[in-house]
Amino acid sequence: MLTVAFITVVIAGYLLGSIPTGFLVAKARGVDIRTVGSKNMGATNVFRVLGKGPGIFVLLMDALKGAAAVFFSHYFVRHVIVLSDCSCDFWNQDLAITLGGLSSILGHIYTCWLGFKGGKGIATTAGMYLTLVPLACLIALAAWIAAFLLTRYVSIASIVSAIALPAAVVMLQTNVALSVVTVAIGLLAIYKHKANIQRLIAGTESRFNFKREKAVQ
Repeated sequence: MLTVAFITVVIAGYLLGSIPTGFLVAKARGVDIRTVGSKNMGATNVFRVLGKGPGIFVLLMDALKGAAAVFFSHYFVRHVIVLSDCSCDFWNQDLAITLGGLSSILGHIYTCWLGFKGGKGIATTAGMYLTLVPLACLIALAAWIAAFLLTRYVSIASIVSAIALPAAVVMLQTNVALSVVTVAIGLLAIYKHKANIQRLIAGTESRFNFKREKAVQ
């Protein structure tokens, strides 16, 4: 039954995360978000190209994907698996729930619906950790806001939060599985920003502009 739990939460988490919210919202407006702006389907690029409303909607929906994966995994493990398998200890339950959340992030980054190319996973990660470790998530959010206000680079803010989140989780949690997974998520998030890092070094990275950019179709 434990193996069934792991497989179920991983598949469900991945499918939830793989919903390409930014792509679908932009497509509904007649725009292929992968070809305009930064060519990323995350909320930041949607905000730049389509404006505040669509950008905020995509941000919330991407975060909801991570939260939904955790809620589903928690319910499935605690109320379905445990009732039928008393040998499923708390460590394995926590690991299964953590894997469900991680799968949603991987689903967002490597969505099967768009050739396994998706967003950077920051909002989905935030949704996952707001449900698992709210205080650690708030610390990472504070780090993001501070870095953004100081630099106005979304990429720098995201990288700073990708460092702050694992540090906060390790300090606040005794859940070894969650700590290890969080460190891996942080490294993955930084890796997904490799193009931004290259542009920052070259001095060509764009600062965030609150004005909407014209979509080139």
